[in-house]
Amino acid sequence: MTIPTEPIGSIPRPAELIDGMQQLAAGRISQDQMRNLYDRAIRDTIRRLEETGSPIITDGEQTKPSFATYPIHGLETLAPGGVTIPFADGHTRQLPKLAAGPFQYRTYAVTYLEEAKKHARVPVKQAVISASALSLLYPQEGIPGYSRDAFLADLLREAERDIRQCLARGAANVQIDFTEGRLAVKLDPSKQLLRSFVDLNNRVLDRFTADERSRIGVHTCPGGDHDSTHSADVDYAELLPDLFRLQVRNFYIQLASERNRTRVLRIIKENAEADQRVFVGVTDPIDPKIETPEEVRDRVLEAAEIIPLSQLGTTDDCGFSPFADDTSTARETAFAKIRARVAGTKLAEQALTSTTTAARPQR
Repeated sequence: MTIPTEPIGSIPRPAELIDGMQQLAAGRISQDQMRNLYDRAIRDTIRRLEETGSPIITDGEQTKPSFATYPIHGLETLAPGGVTIPFADGHTRQLPKLAAGPFQYRTYAVTYLEEAKKHARVPVKQAVISASALSLLYPQEGIPGYSRDAFLADLLREAERDIRQCLARGAANVQIDFTEGRLAVKLDPSKQLLRSFVDLNNRVLDRFTADERSRIGVHTCPGGDHDSTHSADVDYAELLPDLFRLQVRNFYIQLASERNRTRVLRIIKENAEADQRVFVGVTDPIDPKIETPEEVRDRVLEAAEIIPLSQLGTTDDCGFSPFADDTSTARETAFAKIRARVAGTKLAEQALTSTTTAARPQR
């Protein structure tokens, strides 16, 4: 009996890399020096993720400016003053806004995947940002000569290309980051915004075959940044029924930090289709306490009482550092939590195998 386990994506950057980013912005180091720092960080991250025993890894998003803005970082058609996202502790993140069309990605996720595959000895997954998140770039006041419909057509094309290139270059799977899903319910309790987001993402997914969609997944969480969240107060019951309308095979769902995990698991069971796999969060990146393998095992066994084993996997609640400047979680802590997830998942496999064997009738 095997329970698949996967990371979400980001790992806190080494101190020398964060310092290098600041030095580069100030013009005190060269691009070549920065590339050397990036290369060292990627190599070290991949080596240490493989040492955790994780069967699938990422590059830790070491060279992404953030999980959300990597496609548009440095794009010349952007202006400040876009959508502001407030977090529970009072800090905010603000997106830029598009000032002119046509819209096109400046960086595609496949560039990160190709670099990671040079160094990895196990399969590599690749996270991409959702079309719905990037749809927030279009300003409410519109753009002269570039309609919202024209923007969405360009966005859908670019989002498809971002995913398709990763599949073509051998990604174990592609994970669409959809952290704005729960936030959409908070912003619009009628859920019209959420449903428009789901519909927009499905317009991208409709461009893929069923076989291709079996290698695509969606990640949801209440947003994690500087040990705070933007929508943890939103009831999962308001999100999950619509989330499972997304036409993908894999769902990566934050769960470890939920107050009533059993209730959430029951909602998942009620809404997940039989061919959909649910990777439940068993470690909490925001909590500085490192879970023990036994604690992880117990969370997996709790989930296995409700979710069929054929549909169950494990993951971390969220990325450990989705924004490059987030140093709230130590790099060592992230690797320790991942080791606990991998070991705890194996302990759960052993416990479930023993239970199944004991339950078999004797001949």
